Amino acid sequence: MIITLSGKAGSGKSTVAKEIASKLKLKHYSTGDLMRSMATERKISLAKLGSLAEEDGSIDKELDDRQIKLGKEENNFVIDGRLTAHFIPNADLKIFLDCDDKVRAERILRDKREHEEHQDLQETINKIKEREASERKRYEQYYGVDYYDPRLYDETIDTTQMNVEKVVNKILELISDS
Repeated sequence: MIITLSGKAGSGKSTVAKEIASKLKLKHYSTGDLMRSMATERKISLAKLGSLAEEDGSIDKELDDRQIKLGKEENNFVIDGRLTAHFIPNADLKIFLDCDDKVRAERILRDKREHEEHQDLQETINKIKEREASERKRYEQYYGVDYYDPRLYDETIDTTQMNVEKVVNKILELISDS
């Protein structure tokens, strides 16, 4: 079984993906973790890496190739990332997690993510919107795809008023119903 989790920054992709993988005893992969490690290797912020990726297609290509390879060579895993549904079209279940901007920013501030240093709520909202605009621009330019497009997914879940457990249970229900 292959499950892809896409969605907006701070919507819960990685947290939910890890929980689903754990409950189903599947491997977990995250394109966000890979991007953060690429930023660390280059000693730059995640936002700076995103900006560089607008000019240097090799950054996105590296991420894309890894996802495509996983989808072709492995069968049992959960992966979270913006374009996972696009790059792994054979996934058994493709989920998009949506969430209110303020709630996403609060989650990101609370998580104190490395390479995502923000001073306050409004700055955090601005940074995630800037990052998402950069990503959407690149994805449209490179692949002609908008990862917000609901046609890419089997289900969209709004996590604004849901805790992790509720989101996980909803996805497990979807799996058992299929």
